[in-house]
Amino acid sequence: MTTTDAQPSTEQKWGRVLICGGTDWPKLGRKERGGAAGEETVEPENPDLLEPHLLRSLLNVKAVSVFTSCSGCHFVVLDVDGNAWLFGRNGFACLGVPGVEYVSENAPHLVKPVDLGAPKDTIFVHAACGRNHTLLVGSDGSVWAAGQNNLGQCGQSVCPEVPSFQAVSVTHLGKKEHVIQASAGVTFSIVLTESGKVFAFGSAEKGQLGNGTTGERITTGNKTSYDIESTPVYLKELDGKKIVQIVSGQQHSLALDSTGLVYVWGYNGYCRLGLGNQVDALKPKVEKANISDAAAFHTVCRAKRVDNGSRHRRGPSNSIVVDKQGMFWMAGKWKTSGEGSSGSPYSSFRYMQDIMGCKVLLARSGGVTHWLVTPDDDGTPMTICWGQTANNGELGLGPEERKSSSKPTRNVPLVGIDIFDIAAGQNTTVLLAVPNDKFSDMPRHPEDVDPPPLCVGCGKDGGEDDSPLECDKCDAPWHLQCLNPPLDSVPDGEWFCPDCQDDPGAAVGKWAVQQKKAKSKARKAGAADDGDGDAGGKRKAPPKTKAGASPASKKKKQ
Repeated sequence: MTTTDAQPSTEQKWGRVLICGGTDWPKLGRKERGGAAGEETVEPENPDLLEPHLLRSLLNVKAVSVFTSCSGCHFVVLDVDGNAWLFGRNGFACLGVPGVEYVSENAPHLVKPVDLGAPKDTIFVHAACGRNHTLLVGSDGSVWAAGQNNLGQCGQSVCPEVPSFQAVSVTHLGKKEHVIQASAGVTFSIVLTESGKVFAFGSAEKGQLGNGTTGERITTGNKTSYDIESTPVYLKELDGKKIVQIVSGQQHSLALDSTGLVYVWGYNGYCRLGLGNQVDALKPKVEKANISDAAAFHTVCRAKRVDNGSRHRRGPSNSIVVDKQGMFWMAGKWKTSGEGSSGSPYSSFRYMQDIMGCKVLLARSGGVTHWLVTPDDDGTPMTICWGQTANNGELGLGPEERKSSSKPTRNVPLVGIDIFDIAAGQNTTVLLAVPNDKFSDMPRHPEDVDPPPLCVGCGKDGGEDDSPLECDKCDAPWHLQCLNPPLDSVPDGEWFCPDCQDDPGAAVGKWAVQQKKAKSKARKAGAADDGDGDAGGKRKAPPKTKAGASPASKKKKQ
């Protein structure tokens, strides 16, 4: 479950970031991905990763949770210090960075709560991604949003986009509510407060606001319009219920209360709400699945539902619940043919026979993918995944394996890796894993970061017997005796060079070079604009660059 502590616990579980699937963010899920006919085939700069890779840029960041959307191509990683690292497609500035098409996973964008005006001791505790907007939740109960806002889904007055994160006002009866969780669809957002209340804002087109109406009407030009709520609206239908968890698809949502009941509302195409019909639910309805145990909806993990609606006809449109025994239940459409397809969707929640013997510890779903973690025979975590038409390698089954799978299958590259959080996006999957000895055998992304050929400390080659220690992140070589303090032997486990230790999350490879050039241009431009006097002192070179290399180190690398 998501922590809402004001400060990160010293015993908080943390891990390293793994990524598989598509990384060509501007083209993911779009028809032009293959290029124009007759165009010369060129090795892609951002290749599909067919097996999980350690993400170099965040390799020295202690990550505690990761978030995305089944319809989204961007990600938010939260670390132990409560900071947010964002990367992926930046449609409508959903990453809070105006003017760029995407933020590379090799140079993630860092956002701290204080950057958004939060009190100094505030940390980020939760996040949510829609297709083109993002929400961040602080430990002080505040929530911020950025991205597309044409229907008020960022909680601001209607406008094309909100280019930087802005605070969203969540109040009830004149008092500010303390937000602890957020969830987002394509055109709407919902938030959960500490008191167990749910608020929604954005478009009411399919009933996804849960307020009992869509406001459908004919407007000028014979166009159909729907109600828009740009200010969070309290879901009165859940009044008196203590909601403890919320999740959303493209146009529908689920909520779990403290007694174990699941409420569903919004778009019900392909029976994704599990209500036995395809009628949209304009208000939250109690899910009455055909399960003998009436208390079966007590979840043991964050019950994840996924919705790929009519706009994206790529894959399943369903909802998923994990019951208190750890059994995996699904409703809706989850494959392309046969039972469970568009012609024969699961009209009510059913358990998956292929995995009914698994005790689910964690469940997530993406654009066409489904993931779960279950104990192996020896008690260690085992990662299982499946999904049809997973064409970008988002299942991470390996370069010699099929990209998609219609049946649950063990992810062999992750054998021996303890996965504790998963964010499954439209075409990409990001996972968090506890560091162990197997990490040294895993591929890294990017593969080549052009490290210096000689020891960064002394710039010398010691001959055939010379074997410098290489940084696990940037591959920079260092002689043990050139470190401060010197090392007597090669350390066990991960090792990061002084430059990487000084700048966690710094860009890697050519992305680091690009950032340095951009900073250099900015400094020169600033110098040209500065007048005489004290301003000249501000033009001195900083003690270290964004990529973490000190001025002295940079000279030795040249």
